[in-house]
Amino acid sequence: MRSGFIIGLRLFGCLLVPLAVGGISGYATASSIHGWYEHLIKPSFNPPNNLFGPVWTLLYTLMGVSLFIILNSPKSDARTQAVKIFAIQLILNFFWSFLFFKFNLLGIALIEIILMLLSIGTMIKYFSRVNKLAAYLQIPYLLWVSFATMLNGAIWMLN
Repeated sequence: MRSGFIIGLRLFGCLLVPLAVGGISGYATASSIHGWYEHLIKPSFNPPNNLFGPVWTLLYTLMGVSLFIILNSPKSDARTQAVKIFAIQLILNFFWSFLFFKFNLLGIALIEIILMLLSIGTMIKYFSRVNKLAAYLQIPYLLWVSFATMLNGAIWMLN
């Protein structure tokens, strides 16, 4: 019984960390959507604003599940490296919203999201060394951030 509680607590913590990061950075985003952002010139492939929240919630949830899988894998150097790169990409993820939405630094945000994209690819590589499922669960995140990188670049060029 105690073991199940510990596992549940670990799962809760693994989900809470990325969802909290997303919630805080999402707050920075939400406060700018109906101001500065709505007046930007956007490319034709810009999705509707109401799509971003559900997509990011799913992606942060998948991050948490993957982290849980990694942390429940046997201790190893590969696991330690996977957790470190997870933290790096999550920090980059957190700051992008502030750079783009709060401080309106489109070019700096573009550089930062490219670094985030590279870190996500690296995270998937390191996750795959520990657990393939944890790595595969991050493919939607990689694809979405690839799209977001193109979107960031297009908005930067148009404005």
